[in-house]
Amino acid sequence: MSMLAAIAPAFLLSAAPATGDALFFERVTQVASNRGELTQYDPLEDVRGAAKVKPLPRAKRPTVASDAVEAARDYAQRNNSNAFIVWRNNRIEHESYFGQTNADSLIVSKSLAKPLTAIAIGRAIKLGKVDSLDQSVADFITEWRGKPQAAMKIRHLLDMRSGLLAQGFDERPDNHWNRAYLDPDHGNYIINQYPLTDAPGSIYEYSNATSELVAVVIERATGRRYAEFIGDEILARIGAPGGKVWINRPGGLAHAGCCTLLPAQSWLRLAILLMHDGKWDGRRLLPAGYVDEMRTATTQNPHYGLGLWLAGPYVDRRGFQNPARPGPKVLHSQPYLARDLFMFDGNSNQIVYMIPSAGMIILRTGDSPPRQPEWDNSFLPNTLLSGVPGFVPRPHG
Repeated sequence: MSMLAAIAPAFLLSAAPATGDALFFERVTQVASNRGELTQYDPLEDVRGAAKVKPLPRAKRPTVASDAVEAARDYAQRNNSNAFIVWRNNRIEHESYFGQTNADSLIVSKSLAKPLTAIAIGRAIKLGKVDSLDQSVADFITEWRGKPQAAMKIRHLLDMRSGLLAQGFDERPDNHWNRAYLDPDHGNYIINQYPLTDAPGSIYEYSNATSELVAVVIERATGRRYAEFIGDEILARIGAPGGKVWINRPGGLAHAGCCTLLPAQSWLRLAILLMHDGKWDGRRLLPAGYVDEMRTATTQNPHYGLGLWLAGPYVDRRGFQNPARPGPKVLHSQPYLARDLFMFDGNSNQIVYMIPSAGMIILRTGDSPPRQPEWDNSFLPNTLLSGVPGFVPRPHG
């Protein structure tokens, strides 16, 4: 038995059920019958966006070669995409939707929601509700005062160095991973029962539970619902359409780490905010230097910053888990042609590439690509960068 399996034993299912267990096991059954994913998020809470959405500017004369755009679009379409957008030099150059999806459709974000948690913390710092990235999480999760978890900093929730149990899978239904995701009171479970396996800051371990705690911090720091905060303080201020977020039960905690549903252009606008160093229309929404912090890797993972994936040193396969651990890894057939590239990157190969040196953003959302031919994470950016006249490749070796 592995160390993680030993840490996450099954509970005795014959014990008296706790409040909400019926809903928990209903969700477990749904996940088990659908390849590890929920078929629907229920209940959902509205996330307000801009009262009036002003269209993003569109390029009159595209700056990316048409054959490169068509090759990238074809790749997206062949790989089960529902949206594909190319933005360059503050203009949309191409926008396609596939199947039943359109510009107003809510995109199931999965882990595209994780960089939104980092943006939310940055906004809370700018508003003076959080002191800094190095503030103790226990200032807000007071249940941890006097415990080893008190060494955890806010930044550790964003760079996946919380020390909490790494993400994993256990076929037994009642275990730490399922409870932290599917329990109708998942936040309380993570705070009081989810294991701390390592000293905070000492190791990178990808974990949905770690990201879910950002919603707790935001709500306790601001006195506002997570949905209200991200809607009013982020989306509305960048002119983005709103959407919905999954909450564990009516009035319960939002799932910050996985389940925010927004139209494709809202994800694009969040990327534009970062490309503009946390400013929108000249107004600073994030602290000066905060985006640089988001784009800074840790020694424990050279490809991950604060909710963002980074080009980093070239590896032909990169996974989400600790780099030293075996497990699924995404193909990168070539080094990214721009070493300053960074990404929102989530399950089903949903990805938003940001390339400051080319003034470019590329968005691809949708279902999981076919298993063969294998999805290549470097294809879209390298194909489109090759179509930019005068662009000088600067790959990271």
